[in-house]
Amino acid sequence: MKVIICGAGRVGYGIAERLAAEENDVSVIDTSADLIQGIRDTLDVRGYVGHGAHPDMLAQAGAEQADMIIAVTLYDEVNMVACQVAHSLFNVPTKIARIRAQSYLRPHWADLFSRDHMPIDVIISPEVEVGKVVLRRIALPGATDAVRFADDAIVMVAIECLEDCPVVNTPLDQLSELFPDLNATVVGVWRNEKLFVPHSADQLETGDLAYVVCQRDNVRRTLGLFGHEEQEAARIVIAGGGNIGFYVAKAIEERQSRTRLKIIESNRSRAVSIAESLKRTVVINGSSLDQEILVEADVQDADLIVALTNDDQVNILTSVMAKRLGCQANMALINNPSYHDFTRTLGIDAHINPREVTISRILQHVRRGRIRAVHSVQKGAAEIIEAEAMETSPLVGKPLRELDLPDGVRIGAVYRDKAVIRPDGDTRIKAKDRVVIFATLDAVKHVEQMFRVSLEFF
Repeated sequence: MKVIICGAGRVGYGIAERLAAEENDVSVIDTSADLIQGIRDTLDVRGYVGHGAHPDMLAQAGAEQADMIIAVTLYDEVNMVACQVAHSLFNVPTKIARIRAQSYLRPHWADLFSRDHMPIDVIISPEVEVGKVVLRRIALPGATDAVRFADDAIVMVAIECLEDCPVVNTPLDQLSELFPDLNATVVGVWRNEKLFVPHSADQLETGDLAYVVCQRDNVRRTLGLFGHEEQEAARIVIAGGGNIGFYVAKAIEERQSRTRLKIIESNRSRAVSIAESLKRTVVINGSSLDQEILVEADVQDADLIVALTNDDQVNILTSVMAKRLGCQANMALINNPSYHDFTRTLGIDAHINPREVTISRILQHVRRGRIRAVHSVQKGAAEIIEAEAMETSPLVGKPLRELDLPDGVRIGAVYRDKAVIRPDGDTRIKAKDRVVIFATLDAVKHVEQMFRVSLEFF
């Protein structure tokens, strides 16, 4: 597939890295010569210095033969115009744009991005996507990652196996025998900086991060089985009242009427603005790095602090300070991947990587076949994929034990007629089933092939 990426920042680089690793034909355009030189030096892609919305640059990057344009520059208007030019002059089939300004995304203006006006097929709003992830994490304390599939009927949770984890040193097939009515399957394990798909006889070890696919109604029980009995936070402090913090606060007000919520925002005018827009949330103007401000927000009595400012270091230090003052748990937004590896040693319970969230959202539209959703884990080492099985799929009809699945693939759940099926060796997948699969990076192409019905690009 031939893809043009406008923007060579963190998100653009991450997408280019993933697509190039899968042997796609990738071209990247950016106005920064340094960013383009860096991408040329490290990735097998073509780099062009110039403006991503200019027709001559798109032509030079091969827009006439492109299957897709992904516009992820820092500027919404550049991304929108790049997609418009790609459509009007080069007839590029699929156009994806990152749009950050919430004004463009209001339901009242939903018709703006229709084919007759500004033809953008997929709008990605990083703030909204990250906000949704934060809300999922808040709703499932004890999980270090969580994402929903199949109309929210299936949930993938990442669960850390602590020293008191009851299921450690127990073969996975024995867990199935001990809890036959538990609709949950361990599909992946992160151990000693390596990710692998476990076999039935494998055992979990202390320190493992287990990726578990389960029926939504069984999530709490699954977390409890792994020793995580944390209660959902009733008192929450949010550091940072930007687009993400405001989105999270507004959603909590609407969904969780009993939750006591406070926001710390350093910019006075922004603090006044969000205070006027929120109904039950207390807004405090000040720095979350000021211990007196944290105490004023009663962080010492809070169940959770969520640090969502635009500064990684502020988020990290705020989370650490809050924990030392007595806050029960913390969660931090961290953009820089070099910080991720030592968050746990600093005492940060959970962190969110906005780049990975955005890339996951884009990948589901890049994947070929009947792919409905994609979630990337461990910096792209694997993906959890929801796909629809077609009549011609090699998965359909045979018992799973007879299928020749590669080592890096594990089927976690099957969704059929609004029911969740826990797969075993006798399970037969039917056409139109929605299948949730864990696949390591080298097996993703194989999964795509299993869900393709022709050379047509969906």
